[in-house]
Amino acid sequence: MLKQDVALHFRDALQIGLQIRQGRLSARQVATYFLDRIERAAGLNAFSVITAERALAQADAADRLLAAGIVLGPFHGVPVAVKDSVQWEGTEATLGSQSRVSKISTETATVLRSLMAQGMVVLGKTRMTEFAFGLSGQNLTQGTARNPWDATVARAPGGSSSGSGVAVAAGLVPIAMGGDTGGSVRAPATLNGLVGYKPSSGMISCAGSLPLSETLDVLGPIARSVADARQLAAVLAGPDIADPSTLVLPAACVAALRAPAAPIHSPIAVLDAQAWPATLDSATQLNWQGTLDRLQAAGLEVQTWTPPPALSFARMAEDNSTVLAYEAYRYYGELAADSRQALWSVVRDRILAGGMIDSASYEAALQRRRTDMQVFAQAMQGSAALLMPACDQVAQALDPEDVRHAGLGKLLRPGNFLGAAAISLPTGLDEQGLPTGIQLMTPRGHDAALLDCAHLVEQALGRLSRHPDLAHWEL
Repeated sequence: MLKQDVALHFRDALQIGLQIRQGRLSARQVATYFLDRIERAAGLNAFSVITAERALAQADAADRLLAAGIVLGPFHGVPVAVKDSVQWEGTEATLGSQSRVSKISTETATVLRSLMAQGMVVLGKTRMTEFAFGLSGQNLTQGTARNPWDATVARAPGGSSSGSGVAVAAGLVPIAMGGDTGGSVRAPATLNGLVGYKPSSGMISCAGSLPLSETLDVLGPIARSVADARQLAAVLAGPDIADPSTLVLPAACVAALRAPAAPIHSPIAVLDAQAWPATLDSATQLNWQGTLDRLQAAGLEVQTWTPPPALSFARMAEDNSTVLAYEAYRYYGELAADSRQALWSVVRDRILAGGMIDSASYEAALQRRRTDMQVFAQAMQGSAALLMPACDQVAQALDPEDVRHAGLGKLLRPGNFLGAAAISLPTGLDEQGLPTGIQLMTPRGHDAALLDCAHLVEQALGRLSRHPDLAHWEL
């Protein structure tokens, strides 16, 4: 066992991978260390399934390969966790719902097979909002992952990939996979002071992952750095015959993602506040303005960007909700209508509301999506990326009716509707010591340009220097 005063749990995943390849750490050492932290952090409720036996077997295999001179990739031997929507043969995939307890997967998702092919060590599956339908991260049937930034007040961890965000923030795993249908990677990343990358639609296969919306679902990493997020996405990206959406993006888009970060030669477009689909609270507004000042002071060129009249971000946020709810009802409407099923009433109502949307409204939203994607791509020519706030507020205290965070996804959902590449970055802490964040967005397929820009913004703002105080959980 490594000494507990070694901050291994707060190192970047790529740094841990390098130290394993250098022989300074073994994969088993690292896996054992993190599994011990997960066991002691039960009060954070970040994991729904802990796969310790499998993880240690994977770590031993990684060490044997290294001893034979075989390196599978930059994350060889590095621990990872996946959202509970990602199937792994022989394990439960509850999708955050008690209605699915004891349902054992008979297949393994493409993304999980890709992680293991890179020599990564899968520690388990993380908590999530029931059926991935909610952005506060609250789950009243299986328990809510605890935002580690406040030991006194139970605050929103962000959803639906709540456990993935909490696990990385609390140092239970160096990197984790989440899913983003309406902001569900970027919300937990923002509220936990992390990087959350939503790749373009079709960049990473969703085959074998339980769905919420076949149109909008995307898998992406929650990480400590842009470099970690980019590298993990780079090894996961590519065509998969089991997911037709991955057969659409040109091969050059994937190849560019795997290239080193490059300078940007265009200004960063800042979305005009008049076009925001949500109003920021006063503290978040103050932080937003301060962030713009810091970027300009660092020498980055930023300029206000007003979208074309046809491109309403508020309308796109609503259209995203329409498509999501309609498709979610197709998957889970029958289950939600069965009062014997142990669904949280809030999620049950959200699913059933999707059944009230008529097919004409749904098809019209899809048609607007196709048009909006073209308009956005044209309008963004000459700009490096679009910069806008990530969330309208920091993590608030949880409320049983889940209304306090009703506006949390309004700024995030346009990125989903556009099929865009989007990434959230931490900008610091507010006066309460809670994380704040921004997001960058580029048109679909321009992931490399997004991450090039994000790398420079991360450098300009500086990495978040503080971590949550985990003494309350004896970590």
